[in-house]
Amino acid sequence: MKTPPAPIRLRRPVPAVALAVVTCLFAAGCSASDDGSGTDATGRAGAGRLKIAMVTHGGKGDAFWDRVQKGAEDAAAKDGIDLTYTRDPDPTGQAELVRDAVRDKVDGIALTLAKPQAMKIPVAQAKTADIPVVGLNSGIDAWRPSGLLEYFGQDESVAGRAVGDKLDSLRAQHALCVIHERGNVALEARCAGVKKTFDGQTEMLYVEGTDQKSVAAAVTAKLRQDPTIDEVVTNGAQFALTAVKSVKAAGSRAHVATFDLNDDLVKAVRTGDVQFAVDQQPYLQGYLAVDALWLYRTNGNVSGGGVSPVLTGPAFVTKSNAAAVARYAAGGTR
Repeated sequence: MKTPPAPIRLRRPVPAVALAVVTCLFAAGCSASDDGSGTDATGRAGAGRLKIAMVTHGGKGDAFWDRVQKGAEDAAAKDGIDLTYTRDPDPTGQAELVRDAVRDKVDGIALTLAKPQAMKIPVAQAKTADIPVVGLNSGIDAWRPSGLLEYFGQDESVAGRAVGDKLDSLRAQHALCVIHERGNVALEARCAGVKKTFDGQTEMLYVEGTDQKSVAAAVTAKLRQDPTIDEVVTNGAQFALTAVKSVKAAGSRAHVATFDLNDDLVKAVRTGDVQFAVDQQPYLQGYLAVDALWLYRTNGNVSGGGVSPVLTGPAFVTKSNAAAVARYAAGGTR
């Protein structure tokens, strides 16, 4: 059982100040800054306010991680938190960002465990400094062994198995599961889950996710090489949209399905270019992770009791319900 921390008394800002904080967070160019190094940060000023750091492995310019960040910023605005959001897709770089947060003596850290081994030492350093750490998005099988307080995300193996069942219901025969980051535990678990329940053939294709032209070329070549592939399953909205183009370029009859979504992807589902998407709700992951640290530091709450993850997915988005999701996707929260 986790021992609750001593309550922290926060100095509440007057309503006008609170309004100014919220207004600033939602104003263009105020919620985040980018120095070109792949890191973003929100303001750190505010005496008596909790300081929370979120460190992810998300790549720059990825709409999925924009939603995670937006959720984190909205929770920070509500709770009166000074939030720092940083990211680095390289595990060594991400680990150093966590160490920076420890050196800054923040009140809590939220991080992703795409490469759990790389986070082992930084997390241990945070615990030594008595800084609570929660996980989100990646590492559902690693958060407890890593010593994290809580976890918010999707069970990727369960999501993958659900996709396998979905493909069976659609009578697919040969699925190509595209993995855009080799060694990412979440992506590997998804495709392994598909393979476990899908009655047809499941084949993995590893591509370089940082280069969309390379992704398009690799998928196109594979579809031309093997015309029996009738389903392409990707692990991100942008890769699904690229796969749609690859299917056309290859003259293939394959359908496209994906994990994760954005505004353009929802539109593609509505038009039928993409069969379906699995939504793990990244906005919710970012929001809950920050809010959970505030609750822990101010009230000793631990979601899931520190033994069970808080699941944010999977949820299927298909042509039948895409219209309902579209208005939220347009606002950057789905």
